[in-house]
Amino acid sequence: MIHQYKSLRMPGIMAHSAPGQTQMKGDKNCRKTRKESYSISAYNILKQVHQDAGISSKVMGIMNSFVNDIFKHLAGEASVLVHYNKLSAITFWEIQTTVHLLQPRELAKHAVSKCATAVTKYTSSKYTLKLF
Repeated sequence: MIHQYKSLRMPGIMAHSAPGQTQMKGDKNCRKTRKESYSISAYNILKQVHQDAGISSKVMGIMNSFVNDIFKHLAGEASVLVHYNKLSAITFWEIQTTVHLLQPRELAKHAVSKCATAVTKYTSSKYTLKLF
């Protein structure tokens, strides 16, 4: 049944538009959708380590997939810890334990210290915003 109507499609409208594509040709109101990535963070870290080095978009995509994969593993393991301990929410302690379980020793220490400073900075800014 579907194959009969293929010829009835309008030439200016895409049948199944992928994210990031406009719906109609010439329509100025449709914008490309924004896609979240860690490209800027990865590029800034690369420039801190090697100022003269660059990175291709293909490698940046691989780095983005790697970071997303690490976060999925951390979230999954933290979820398992919460389930084992019969808790209702993932807290800083579950994240810290998960990082220690999944990451090598030095990397885990560095990640936990950065996480602690980020949480402290967030909570202090949250409380100062409420005061004013």
